[in-house]
Amino acid sequence: MSGSRAAIRYAKAVLSLATDQKSAEAVSNDMKAISNAIAQSEDLRQMLQSPVVRSSDKKAVLTQVFNEANVTTTNLIDVLISNKRLALLNDVAASYTQLYDQMRGTQVATVTTAVALTDDLKAKVLAKVKELTGKDAEVKSIIDESILGGFVLRVGDIQYNASISNKLNKLKREFTLN
Repeated sequence: MSGSRAAIRYAKAVLSLATDQKSAEAVSNDMKAISNAIAQSEDLRQMLQSPVVRSSDKKAVLTQVFNEANVTTTNLIDVLISNKRLALLNDVAASYTQLYDQMRGTQVATVTTAVALTDDLKAKVLAKVKELTGKDAEVKSIIDESILGGFVLRVGDIQYNASISNKLNKLKREFTLN
């Protein structure tokens, strides 16, 4: 719990600094790249969490992996290393991205479908999200064949389930009750 609070504090500080330096979007792109790299690489994730690996080695690896990063991002990594909080890097990146999206008035709409989302359907989803929330959204598509058909839309706290599996479960509940 305290780790996530610390991550939010670091993210707020970096967002404030990046906004002042007019580099908030570049830092946001860096944070998304960091999150993606950590999510895709088990070795990188273990290296960041390991107390055995020296801080200098961690810094060397991170500067090699993120050599195109903004100066603010590089300074964040240096601060996390000097404060012995480098294990929070992924949480800081996620918090920063969320805070940046809130600042811009955008949000992430997660759409789960049984098949890949077409561009036409993506446009309809974006229009529906704008209608429901009054905010623009970025669509994140997830393919889950277990829903059989239809879709499940999640935006923040709102969930709209129009999947075939959900309708079948409702029918099953109706028949078992009667």
